[in-house]
Amino acid sequence: MEEDYKPAVQHQRRVNPKIHDVIKKEVEKLLDAGLIYPISDSLRVSPVHCVPKKGGFTVVENEENELIPTRLVTVWWVCIDYHKLNEATRKDHFPLLFMDQMLERLAGNEFYCFLDGFSGY
Repeated sequence: MEEDYKPAVQHQRRVNPKIHDVIKKEVEKLLDAGLIYPISDSLRVSPVHCVPKKGGFTVVENEENELIPTRLVTVWWVCIDYHKLNEATRKDHFPLLFMDQMLERLAGNEFYCFLDGFSGY
């Protein structure tokens, strides 16, 4: 953290009751997986956002019997807005290796490992 950092408590925003259920299920999933744990108080609070994952299209009729393509929302992504926390975090100024350098280091090894993110987004 930066030396002059002051903890930022951002108030949670109102969400639609249907979206509230989505957030609750996601939090329960992360609790069950052991990726998060409950705390009673924190100096840092960041707001939660739900973003619709783009799905397929369906066609519906409007009042004038016109066919209107509409995007289906099948999945919601729960995201946390860490802008205030990112502002206070000390930056790492060491660049990552280029892909060709990474592949060169991996070449000739006997074992490889692939790690996938928990939610993959």
